[in-house]
Amino acid sequence: MTKKKLQRFAENTTFPHFFERSYAELTDKPFEHKGTWSRSFFGNDNPLVLEVGCGKGEYTVGLANRFPNKNFIGIDIKGARMWRGAKTIANDGIKNAAFVRSQAGLIDLWFAKNEVSEIWFTFPDPQPGARENKRLTSPRYLKIFTKVLKPDGIIHLKTDSDLLYEYTANMAKTERQRIIHQIDNVYNGQISGPLTEIQTFYEQMWLKEGKTIKYISFHLNPSYYEQG
Repeated sequence: MTKKKLQRFAENTTFPHFFERSYAELTDKPFEHKGTWSRSFFGNDNPLVLEVGCGKGEYTVGLANRFPNKNFIGIDIKGARMWRGAKTIANDGIKNAAFVRSQAGLIDLWFAKNEVSEIWFTFPDPQPGARENKRLTSPRYLKIFTKVLKPDGIIHLKTDSDLLYEYTANMAKTERQRIIHQIDNVYNGQISGPLTEIQTFYEQMWLKEGKTIKYISFHLNPSYYEQG
């Protein structure tokens, strides 16, 4: 591990808005903010929104700046990347954002049933080939997310991948999710606001390469997964 990574890991531990626990710790006793994040950590009763696979946290920070009436938590396993977002929160004094270092599959150890209002995925790995059960919008993961999302909670996907976009749209229709928006090109001039104004590092890179950015959002249907 490089010296820079070690320094970032060390600094992460000094941020009051950065959380990391081992699996043993999470299963030994409930995480202290589980079920009460908005009230016990953020000090309000505002809706809780997650960005799963947040990378450097650009979207988490961007959304927090634009929506002060919501609380945002970025989740990723890459602590050195998340340092950038955590550092920005500290430097800018952002009060409605935090970061959790964790695998996506352990989300129900950090959050309680019906605690989360929305989940964002921004440019996740499309997992080509035979790895579709590793996609964050696969039934495997959506079943996990139903454990923490409120009834009729919202899933957002922003991606450059035709494969992941089409897979998610087909899955949403097959599994009776109620699609809110399905946009083949968010930069076609018909949309304004955070969806085009907030850009991750990878999004900027894909745009320079001429790739088309797509977006889909839908209400997650928990009853479908409860049957499985």
